[in-house]
Amino acid sequence: MDKNKSDNVTEQVFHLSSKISLLPVVHGSNDLAQEVREYMLARRLDCLAVALPPSLEHLIEQGIERLPVISLVVLPEADRNGEQVHSYVPIDPCQPMIMGIRLAMHEGIDRAFVDREVSVYDPLSFTIPDPYALKQVSLATYASALLPFMPYPKPDSPRWHRAKWMAFKLHELELEYQSIVCLCPLEDWAWIRQAYQERSPYVQPEKGVGAPALYSVTSSTLYFALCELPFVTECYEQRRAEARSDVHLTIDGMKELLLVSRTRWLEKRGMSIDQETNWVTPQLFQQYLTYVRNLALLEHRLTPDLYTLVLAAQQMAGDDFAVVLLETAKSYAFQERTSSWNETPSIEVGVGQLAFPDGAVSLGKNRLGGAPVAWRSLLLRPAPPKRKKTEWAYRWNPFGQCSWPIEDQRIEGFNAHVREQARVALGADVARVEKFSTSFRDGIDLRETLRHWNPSTTQAPEIYVKDVPPTRGKVEVVVFLFETPADPHKFSWQATWYAEHAEESTLCFYATPFLENMIGPGIGQSLYGGALFLYPPRPIPNVWDDPQLAFAETIEERLLAGAALHSQERHVVVVSPIPLPLRWRKMVKQFQRQLIVIPLSRFSGQLVARLRRFHVLNGHEIRSFASQFIQE
Repeated sequence: MDKNKSDNVTEQVFHLSSKISLLPVVHGSNDLAQEVREYMLARRLDCLAVALPPSLEHLIEQGIERLPVISLVVLPEADRNGEQVHSYVPIDPCQPMIMGIRLAMHEGIDRAFVDREVSVYDPLSFTIPDPYALKQVSLATYASALLPFMPYPKPDSPRWHRAKWMAFKLHELELEYQSIVCLCPLEDWAWIRQAYQERSPYVQPEKGVGAPALYSVTSSTLYFALCELPFVTECYEQRRAEARSDVHLTIDGMKELLLVSRTRWLEKRGMSIDQETNWVTPQLFQQYLTYVRNLALLEHRLTPDLYTLVLAAQQMAGDDFAVVLLETAKSYAFQERTSSWNETPSIEVGVGQLAFPDGAVSLGKNRLGGAPVAWRSLLLRPAPPKRKKTEWAYRWNPFGQCSWPIEDQRIEGFNAHVREQARVALGADVARVEKFSTSFRDGIDLRETLRHWNPSTTQAPEIYVKDVPPTRGKVEVVVFLFETPADPHKFSWQATWYAEHAEESTLCFYATPFLENMIGPGIGQSLYGGALFLYPPRPIPNVWDDPQLAFAETIEERLLAGAALHSQERHVVVVSPIPLPLRWRKMVKQFQRQLIVIPLSRFSGQLVARLRRFHVLNGHEIRSFASQFIQE
């Protein structure tokens, strides 16, 4: 549609009189707030009317002056069944009403609060299409399409009386002003228009129960007070301060949330191997965004909510990343910076509840409430508090210690895979190349064939094939070096574990002390720095106390020397993040052993990070409930 024609249609839809435009808004959407901003900036206005009671005007404007700090204007109501009830207006920069008032204040436009005062406010909650559709359709089209589905106000109901009172106030305003825009809820739009045109009789406002008050909102409960995610709201305020466009921030804010979450997640992990720490790659993000889009569409939404974002993060990147994403999404830097010196009392906000500074809890009704909300559960395992970790470590019984069988199976499977790759590498070292005669043997060797091919001759090229003889010998010992050089202070726990059954390896390792990272009662978490797996299992002396290995200067050298000493096969496999130093090779050669080196980078960082983390249980009985605390 032609832009001029579209503007004419919009004017006709919102036109109430020669002086008044009645602009319907949906509470709780920044996409609507942007529409309000563009509509007001495109016109010369001398008055803005908003569907809020005049008793709140002073405090609402005072709260807007405090932005970007979020406030709440709270109005007491009559008690119900002996329980306190309050209605409130969140001073949220992404709310369309607040956006309009804020713009009018900055542009010097007069404001009029035209809603009817009531002793009891009854919010109307109903489901509407995602306002993100306004990126493709006009507000006039959006509002007109929803008009047939708006609930009709009952006769003599408070909602109907409020619509007629607002119509009366608009008649009063047009006696004084020439260009008025009235922001009203979409659900009341048609009835205000009808009452205005019919000049319906009105009922005088009711007397309030008490005086309204202005409160700050505690940063931990901002998610329940804001219509957008606190992090996205912060992005809007940041771009406003920097005079940058925020047209597409509804989606771009989600992407920025992911990037900031990944940065904080990496800082929290603090590992030194890039391959391990950076496995949350842009490719994984692309898959994540596709998955989030599909989940949102299944819920008939164009944009995802917080539950969808965290659920997808948990399923694609694990609990740790999901917890960091959740904490980042609920963070709002402007509120956190002012919490220490702010003199306004702080209030806690929940779903339908308010907790006041004096400890009183009241039912809360949001006058700018958006789509209906509901609780949904998602099992995440955040890190326990430090005090709880200390208590669990204090109760540890030093005479009981065992592993978690699920992790044993996982790392034993990986160990078998590495031994199989090593056997393949052994065969490749003794492979022969010969001219093709009667059999292709183990396949065509393209490199050798192309090397002998002379394109200047007309003769057919000679084909060379590979002949890989059966592998001789076995691989008994596999050594994993996850961090090199290894810090002996970080990996101060050095031990040898013996197999519980024939399917497990004898294990020698150095790792972080598990008592410093307790995740549950009798459950400690540790991180491998290096490990030696001997399979089939058999008892060997503890390499960390063996005097035969006293010459080793580092814990990596002692582990490698122990592998060379106790291996009954000629070859020892080493999985390492770096090329092995010559000193290590000479040391192993003194034991008449040879090293097969496999780069750690051959395996995905996510797999390596998962295998490195293991848990120590304080006895076999802990296995009965360990799954409640251990992240798989």
